[in-house]
Amino acid sequence: MSVRKSAPPLKLADYYMGRDRLHRRELTRELRANARETLRRVNRLLRKAGLSRRISSGWRPAAINAAVPGAAPGSKHLSCQAVDLEDRDGRLDAWCMANLAVLEELQLWLEHPDATPGWCHLQILPPRSGRRVFHP
Repeated sequence: MSVRKSAPPLKLADYYMGRDRLHRRELTRELRANARETLRRVNRLLRKAGLSRRISSGWRPAAINAAVPGAAPGSKHLSCQAVDLEDRDGRLDAWCMANLAVLEELQLWLEHPDATPGWCHLQILPPRSGRRVFHP
C-alpha cells in the first residue's frame, strides 16, 4: 500500500519573499499576525485539495505594490491578507470553483480565475461585493 505524502506547507519566509528584511519597519506585529492567519487558512485549503503550490506574490510593501502592474492601491497583499499561488495548469482555481463550501468553511475569498490566468488569488477578507468568488 502506498502512502500519499502531503505537500509541505507554505512558510512565512516564502510569503515575505525577503521583503521582511528589506522593509522591516513596514512589517508590523499586526501584519505578521495577518500573514500567519493567511497561510494557516491557505495551507488547510491546499491539504484539502491535495495540491502543492508555490507563492508567486505574498506580502507587498507599499513601494512594491505601487510598482506591480495592475495592482490595486488597496490590495490585500499590503495588509498580508492575500496570497497569489502559481497555478499554471489551472487545477487549483478549478478545485476552488468546484468546492466553494470549503472556501466558505475556511473563510477564504477567490478572485475569479478569468482575472488571474496562471495564478490563484486567495484572501482572508471579503471583497466589497461580499461574493466568495469576485472580479477585481
